[in-house]
Amino acid sequence: MFDWEAYHRRMQWYLHDRFGMFIHWGLYAIPARGEWVRSTEQISVEDYQPYFDEFNPVDFDPKKWARAAKEAGMKYAVLTAKHHDGFCLFDSRLTDYKSTNTPCGRDLVREYLEAFRAEGIKVGLYYSLLDWHHPDYPHYGDRQHPMRFNEAFKDYSYQFDRYLDYMHGQVEELCRDYGKIDLFWFDFSYDGMRGEKWRATELVRMIRRYQPDVLIDNRLEASGEGFGSMLSGNPEEYSGDFVSPEQIIPPEGIRDVNGKPVAWESCITMNNHWGYCAADKHFKPADMLIKKLVECVSKNGNLLLNVGPDAKGNIPEESLAILSRIGEWMKRNSASIYGCGGSTLGKPDYGRITAAPGKLYFHVMEPLVGYVPLMGVRADEVAQIRLLRDGSELKIVNNWITDNYPDVTFISFGESPLLPDPIDTVVEVRLKDR
Repeated sequence: MFDWEAYHRRMQWYLHDRFGMFIHWGLYAIPARGEWVRSTEQISVEDYQPYFDEFNPVDFDPKKWARAAKEAGMKYAVLTAKHHDGFCLFDSRLTDYKSTNTPCGRDLVREYLEAFRAEGIKVGLYYSLLDWHHPDYPHYGDRQHPMRFNEAFKDYSYQFDRYLDYMHGQVEELCRDYGKIDLFWFDFSYDGMRGEKWRATELVRMIRRYQPDVLIDNRLEASGEGFGSMLSGNPEEYSGDFVSPEQIIPPEGIRDVNGKPVAWESCITMNNHWGYCAADKHFKPADMLIKKLVECVSKNGNLLLNVGPDAKGNIPEESLAILSRIGEWMKRNSASIYGCGGSTLGKPDYGRITAAPGKLYFHVMEPLVGYVPLMGVRADEVAQIRLLRDGSELKIVNNWITDNYPDVTFISFGESPLLPDPIDTVVEVRLKDR
């Protein structure tokens, strides 16, 4: 049975922090054609092996990653402990296919956890339910597996429970041997591979024995193409704590069948790939990503923004520049993100609204002709209005122009037709106690 009391307790930090870093990194950084390269190019284990033999990210410094995340205003992070190719960035006792057996020779998950915790960032681990390296994960006929069309595996005998024992065992290692984990991000369920096919109830109960407060995503029963029983109002024990739309921001947020808001997190890439892709230079501008972060919060959601470090362990320069620009805006305006959610006032024409107890944040993203209308706010409800970036007072405007709209509260940014912050100028409205 789903424990709602425990759920609300463990969700508090997540609903407050709103902004996290996703890190996709592994052997696939060497071919540099994305994290699905083994599947899309149908590469055999043997032909993928040279990347394992070569793996030695000489520039890997998780402290640099953690500082970049912190300076961007990110409050939590999620690293791929194991992706679909089965390669582990941690020193698992259950496999030789791990970073400690490569020329790198290091437990990269442990180093990541230590570095991000030292910066005060909550730590999460991604773990793929799929495994294209394990001999007992279905090969031929599986929709995702690199060998799905290879006739040599057509009559191969698999013992899927043996794989599940391995998978559960590795998750137990991560729960038991690496200190407090704040979030587990499983990926992903598809076709008949969902829910109890993974022995999901058993898995979640084991996780919560070791990590009672850890958050879990919804992908033990769903994926980016579905939400699972979280929306039913009566979720399964393994349904997870939040839903995970991928590469999209839900048009109106997400609610369950009873109309209650459901916690959600959009996971979004900076370019068009999760893992490092040398040829993909289609990066989303920082201005756009700032506005998308605000959009997520205005719809009661989180944003998990991805970086894909290269084969040497460096976050791409384009990504670092974007993170820095986001950080500049967050230093002045993070109060409109942390601890905030949506309001009941709807979306103004010029931007978005986020809300915290006793406060409304009007995000003005387009210059206006004349004064700025704070729609839905009456002047007699207002205790004070400030420009969030510097705390300067903004007074309510009453004159012959605004008198034509007695039900609307107006403010002015001054004589310039341009916004004080061209990306997103945030107005903080503190309401009187009711």
